[in-house]
Amino acid sequence: MSHQVSEQRCYIGLTQWQHAAWQENILQRSQNEHILKAYSRHFSSVEGNSTFYGLPKADTVKIWTEESDPTFRFCFKFPQQVTHRNHLRSTTKETSAFLNRLQPLQEQLGLLCIQLPSSFDGDHLPTLSDFLLNLPKGFNYGVEVRNLCFFDKQETEREFNQLLAKHNVSRISFDTRALFNDPSDDPISLKAKMHKPKLPVHAIATSKHPMVRFITPLDWELGTDYLTPWVNKAIHWMDEGKTPFFFFHTPDNAEAPELAAYFVNQLEQRRPGSCLFSPWQPVKKQDNLF
Repeated sequence: MSHQVSEQRCYIGLTQWQHAAWQENILQRSQNEHILKAYSRHFSSVEGNSTFYGLPKADTVKIWTEESDPTFRFCFKFPQQVTHRNHLRSTTKETSAFLNRLQPLQEQLGLLCIQLPSSFDGDHLPTLSDFLLNLPKGFNYGVEVRNLCFFDKQETEREFNQLLAKHNVSRISFDTRALFNDPSDDPISLKAKMHKPKLPVHAIATSKHPMVRFITPLDWELGTDYLTPWVNKAIHWMDEGKTPFFFFHTPDNAEAPELAAYFVNQLEQRRPGSCLFSPWQPVKKQDNLF
């Protein structure tokens, strides 16, 4: 059995736990305080993208266990050697090394994320089936796909969704619509559009722990119309007894905390007590009267 996460609550986080733009607000801390501890005062989860590029040192994992609240949840990404280079084939060694390295954090793990490249299509479903079948049962997993065949509402997508549901694995949703529907052509926005997938959004919960990743334009307030339906979906999932994870991005992530705070405010107005922690609340700018 996998460990339990708090039922009917919503985990909220960002794509990282440190950013230069956050030093004066959410990351204010004493000189000796770990930056993760400062972050975890305001957020109940984080996307751990660094594991995609390499495993953390064992000593580093130990520090993470000590510097975060026991209710905090890490959502680490599987290494690229497993997902992108090997396409989930012959990866027993790398997968075992990844899971063993994270073992000390097991009680604080949310979802372990299998992000697949756009080249991973319907022909690879048997490989995904074998991979999921052989994963240890003591963790919660999520899969993010980027090939259009998984968004066409035809047989391939149905098979994919059924496979995930069979193994109680989350189908991760990455909502990039607000980003791509914004005409901004500044360098930061263009870089984000180059690296993020432009795909439909199918908000399907195939496990008890649905995960949503959401990115706005650089001016995050231009993306709030796309966020409102996710507030409704989060409430619906929690009312079903599910425990959703929501992660918030902006093209440079400088104002991702403000975006997360907006979502939490909207959610708490509708369903008080939905969030484990209350993210940092930005101070409203005062109008200059002179």
